[in-house]
Amino acid sequence: MLSFLHEAIRNIRTTGSVMPSSPALASAMTRAIRTHVGPKRVLEVGPGTGPFTVAVLPSLRAGDVFDIVELNQTFCAHLEEKHLQPFRAAHPSIPVRLHESAIEDSALDHGYDFIVCGLPFNNFPLPLTESIFRQMLDLLRTGGVLTFFEYLGARELKRPFVGREHRLAIDGLESFHRQTARSHAFRREIIMANIPPACAFHITKSGGDSRTEAGCSASTTTT
Repeated sequence: MLSFLHEAIRNIRTTGSVMPSSPALASAMTRAIRTHVGPKRVLEVGPGTGPFTVAVLPSLRAGDVFDIVELNQTFCAHLEEKHLQPFRAAHPSIPVRLHESAIEDSALDHGYDFIVCGLPFNNFPLPLTESIFRQMLDLLRTGGVLTFFEYLGARELKRPFVGREHRLAIDGLESFHRQTARSHAFRREIIMANIPPACAFHITKSGGDSRTEAGCSASTTTT
């Protein structure tokens, strides 16, 4: 917790929170991975101190592959020491690879079954958000699931307190969410048992045009 708090204060733009995600949010973000039957390739982007990583690791079996991309050096060291090295020692046949880089600079193969993303997109410029999403969707196989989250009502709370340029960026992000939802199957899940409450978005990559309206209004709720 102290490590996360220190890095959150030092790098608030890329960390996005001063509290690690709750077990309830981690469970919602990784449910599809944990219930999947058969071999799977999993990518996690922006794990921080690893609340989602911890939920993924017990689901890994022989034949699975788990790649993790994290830019923050302190978080990488924490993940390696606390979670990844012990897992590799107990499961040497399962590839678990940590890439200390931005997702844009990572050398990753295509065809992931699941991508879990903890990046704080509400803190990013819209062009960067669009670039990261396009890259993640490109890495995902057709029928694969991309899951990300944001804090409930974050954009609405920010809007009155930011300048015109930032409001335009918020509008652009909402438009981008709607466009993505029109191109792929799009489901959302509200998690109240998190500080603050969060909304998890699950995108199933479509080869066609599956139309679902984006947003956090109609959704599953987890308490």
